[in-house]
Amino acid sequence: MPGRGDVMHEPATSARTDGDASPLPDVRATVLALGVVFGDIGTSPLYALKECVQPAHGVAATPDNVLGILSLVFWALILVVTVKYLTFILRADNEGEGGILALLALVPERLRAVGSPRLGWAAALGLFGAALLYGDGVITPAISVLSAVEGLAVATEALAHAVLPVTCVVLLALFAVQRGGTAGVGRVFGPIMVTWFVAIGGLGTYHLARNPVVLGAVSPAHAVRFFHDHGLHGLVILGSVVLAITGAEALYADMGHFGRRPIRLGWYCLALPGLVLNYFGQGANLLLHPDAAANPFFALVPRGPATYALVALATTATVIASQALISGAFSLTRQAVQLGYLPRMQILHTSRETAGQIYVPAVNWALAFGCIALVLLFRESSGLAAAYGVAVTGSMTITSVLFYVVARHTLGWPRSRALPLLVLFLGVDLLFLGANLFKLLEGGYIPLLIAAALFTTMAVWKRGRALMAAAFRDLMVPLPQFERRLHRASDRLPRVPGTAVFLTSNSEDTPPMLAHHVRHNKALQRHVVLLTVITERVPRVPPAQRVHVTELGPRFYRVLVHSGFMQGTSLPTLLRRAVGSGLLAVDPDDLTYYLGRENILATEAGRMGRWTEGLFAFMMRNARSAAAYFDLPADQVVELGLQIDL
Repeated sequence: MPGRGDVMHEPATSARTDGDASPLPDVRATVLALGVVFGDIGTSPLYALKECVQPAHGVAATPDNVLGILSLVFWALILVVTVKYLTFILRADNEGEGGILALLALVPERLRAVGSPRLGWAAALGLFGAALLYGDGVITPAISVLSAVEGLAVATEALAHAVLPVTCVVLLALFAVQRGGTAGVGRVFGPIMVTWFVAIGGLGTYHLARNPVVLGAVSPAHAVRFFHDHGLHGLVILGSVVLAITGAEALYADMGHFGRRPIRLGWYCLALPGLVLNYFGQGANLLLHPDAAANPFFALVPRGPATYALVALATTATVIASQALISGAFSLTRQAVQLGYLPRMQILHTSRETAGQIYVPAVNWALAFGCIALVLLFRESSGLAAAYGVAVTGSMTITSVLFYVVARHTLGWPRSRALPLLVLFLGVDLLFLGANLFKLLEGGYIPLLIAAALFTTMAVWKRGRALMAAAFRDLMVPLPQFERRLHRASDRLPRVPGTAVFLTSNSEDTPPMLAHHVRHNKALQRHVVLLTVITERVPRVPPAQRVHVTELGPRFYRVLVHSGFMQGTSLPTLLRRAVGSGLLAVDPDDLTYYLGRENILATEAGRMGRWTEGLFAFMMRNARSAAAYFDLPADQVVELGLQIDL
């Protein structure tokens, strides 16, 4: 009896580990991906090296320090982005979709405690990782745009007062254009990001040619020597080095928007060369001009018109940088809704070509509010940098653990193949995570607070749905027993024209609403359909497999509708399709949909507890209605109320 808290079933998984989900040609998709996926990691040169040599917590820009930091940055890009994500993690796609929740959907059900009020350990890890990404999604636009606009103060102190207002206006404009969808955004942003990577690579090459000694940083010996010289403080600096790889998790989360191959092409052909050349160019310039440590990136060009031009390009690029996390948050939200970890909400499809391109208004404007609030709170990108990194490294660590579980239990890899990768990935991830824990009191607690709030929300929603399903099962009558009652009452129970469709989360027994309807109305429609929507653990279900019909008796049907966790579910369209194919013998224009509207009492008598049940009740009241979510015509819906104490 799904109302606002309907429970969906999850049958066996289907993991795809080869091929590419994107229908777009590679070159076009690569350009679009550059405009959406690579913005975050692509604009890290604006602030990563700057934070490593800041007087407050960095090190002096001496030759040994600069070579050590460059070596750490280079090997972070290689080990984390190229080896971990591009080579391995992107292979664990769920029918072309990526992200931590798509990875969680591949974990065996026994490890996720599907159907149970409690969270399995794997589900708890996955949900907290997803919650950390939302925290990252709030910080990324704020620090990226603010760090670029701060270039105005580098050009002239007279514009320092304009940094905060300009940043807020740019952020508002960014979130306002999200309704156009990632394809529309990518068509505009893609060519700009191509220009960005060419420009930063060109600037880096120019300064690298003036002082090629920094090429020696390719040797990991400089990174080892850096830690030997600085001890514990070297670990603190590593917390700033991690800024160079923020956005790696977004590459995986956004895979469903464009496909695996375009992301790899964009990285190897443009993003990686541009980033390495720019970081090394900044280092080369720092060795010649140590005073450039105040802002190594903008020191790559002379002060004056060149600075203004670079600020304009950087601001545009950082707007694009925010896109990776915003579109990733949209994908995560839809996956969480479909998998039963968040309430239903409005999700708009923005592309006819790619099903993964969506817009979620509630998430969009919540992120907008959070970003602007952080900008006004911290006022400088250096302050935000302290809050950055904890969320990124936390989600990276969780992804490594879940990848090992999926590799072993779903993809069937032997332990001898999966375990060494886990050790390698965790060795790097935990080192970065430990380094960022030093920044907890400086602002690192902010993404953790955001993540804790969202994790609690998802855990409470999951528990409430499971307890509600159990309450419904207690109210349900076995179908054979109900059929016998119906048969005994057939002489005195009028059958009126039309078809009654009862939405139910239970695909075996009689929904309480059907018994309630017969008991109180003393009549029943000529045709009865018991309809259950089942969310599969794959992104999309082929059209031919979406609807299954079983005739339970004369004019009495059980209909199972299968949806992937990245698919919309328009029930009138699917039922009309079933009628057209001969699976269902009803009039599609004469249907009445019966839904349950649950009123959660939230008393001490329930199993959830007053405050958790109160939170669940609040989410239930504010969730998108089942009628709107399943695209049901408003004039064909009847809602029947039921009071429940969980």
